[in-house]
Amino acid sequence: MRHGGQILAEALKAQGVERVFSVPGESFLAALDGLYDAGIPNTVCRQEGGAAMMAEAWGKMTGRPGICFVTRGPGATNASAGVHVAKQDSTPMILFVGQIARTDRDREAFQEVDYRQMFGGLAKWAAEIDATDRIPEYVARAFDLAMSGRPGPVVLALPEDMLSAESGVPDLTPAPRPIPGISDAQLAAITQALAGAERPLVIPGGSVWTQEDSDRLARFAESWGLPVAVPFRRQHLFDNRLPNYVGDLGVGMNPKLGEALREADCLLSLGSRLGDTLTNGYDLMSPAAQGRRIIHVYPDPDEIGHLWRADPGIAACPRAALKALADTPAPRQWSDWTARLRANYEAWRQPKQTPGAVKMERVMTWLSDNLPEDAIIANGAGNFATFIHRYHQFKRVGTQLAPTSGSMGYGLPAAVSAKIRHPERTVVCVAGDGDIQMTVNELSTAAQEGAAVIVIVANNGRYGTIRMHQEKHYPGRVSGTDLFNPDFAALARAYGGHGELVERDEDFAPAFARAQAAGTLAVIELRLDPEALTAGATLTEVRAAGEAALRARAAPEEKPAPATVPAPAPEPPRGLLGRLFGR
Repeated sequence: MRHGGQILAEALKAQGVERVFSVPGESFLAALDGLYDAGIPNTVCRQEGGAAMMAEAWGKMTGRPGICFVTRGPGATNASAGVHVAKQDSTPMILFVGQIARTDRDREAFQEVDYRQMFGGLAKWAAEIDATDRIPEYVARAFDLAMSGRPGPVVLALPEDMLSAESGVPDLTPAPRPIPGISDAQLAAITQALAGAERPLVIPGGSVWTQEDSDRLARFAESWGLPVAVPFRRQHLFDNRLPNYVGDLGVGMNPKLGEALREADCLLSLGSRLGDTLTNGYDLMSPAAQGRRIIHVYPDPDEIGHLWRADPGIAACPRAALKALADTPAPRQWSDWTARLRANYEAWRQPKQTPGAVKMERVMTWLSDNLPEDAIIANGAGNFATFIHRYHQFKRVGTQLAPTSGSMGYGLPAAVSAKIRHPERTVVCVAGDGDIQMTVNELSTAAQEGAAVIVIVANNGRYGTIRMHQEKHYPGRVSGTDLFNPDFAALARAYGGHGELVERDEDFAPAFARAQAAGTLAVIELRLDPEALTAGATLTEVRAAGEAALRARAAPEEKPAPATVPAPAPEPPRGLLGRLFGR
């Protein structure tokens, strides 16, 4: 006989779980006890959102579900931020939530929440384990669902009394993974569709790729002479230095690449949904007027036809399709088209100077040129990230941890998770001053775990992305976007780490070397000019463009004068009502 927490921990161990992330709560004390017996390390975090993001990043790195434990009520609501990242990033993850005792259900007990309703639209499956002897069954199903089809998050609620009760239920052996593959007919359909294209684009996608997959994509693209454009924050899927890489389709994309997407007559999507960020809000291509052929290879059949009319649509593992394509002879070449798009990418990478003594374009170019090829870059959301997209060249799979959901605060938890997973590799978190403060308390987790992450804070004193849109639509009317910030370098030292302030470009490289040598968590604060709003425009330029747009909207439209028509003679009033109302 074992209590439910022990049964649960053994089920996780059987699935190969190496670590969990949590903020402890009294609702799952039995699970904590089970983890102790099973010898599974538990990284204790400072807020449930950070814990869930660490688990999500672990899922990206391993291809297996990242595991997170949080308590009921506020613990679960905090963790929902990480579940949302896993949903939109297609990352396998399992969130275990402590729950009230079964005997108190539906009485609005302390911190009671119906997690099926709460996570119904965020998770692939949200359930509650009501019987101790069904724990192995639920856990096995959670793992299979999290990794099947389009990977994603699963949520399991754990009633406190169910976890503490005992049962003699045996463990379940994990089921073998489904065998991926595509048929000869499907391969022929892809080849024939590509052969008829004049301006094709290959767009890989998904969160679970290996270096072997990337190497196959490189071999396929090179032998066929095809251009590869990656989706938003999937740049690490294909070596950016290769001549077939033509850039990223996402927020802050190269306008010429956007025009190439508009011009393309055939897209081969290998695991990408081809969503709104990739299409600039469906402006570059619209589901209502598709205007091109789309070959859609996607692991979830329900996604094919959701946005686009695929021809052909192939419900299969895109990595298996790529394996077959890499060894298929090319029916023709598109080298000239590819060379043109590559030239546009190379021109886009030439630094555009921003104001101030510290320039993000120079910092990111230096990192791209000097970091080891396997260094991991993690970031959250903000205008600072466009400098990463534009100037950093990713060389290997698994070196980019960034939320396609645009979640602020993701970078630091993801970096901590990455450093725990890969202590021998350089892990850099690039964050904005607003972004980092969403989860800055996880510096404490980094210190406790001995995770020597290097955090680069781009401090321009504002929520840059929101300020950019504010100046575009309501120029000069600043509300809610300026920030008072702490001394970030001193904050790192308060956690026992290394901290420096950089105020000149030439001081960055020595500061980074000292951060590496420190062997502890480190924060390098970059003091940016407030004018440096985006990678492409200053604050003054954005405001001026917004003011010009306002003037254009306010100006009366010039219309041709109507032809002169004689006014009709008035009719005489008729009766009393006519005399009263003019008729």
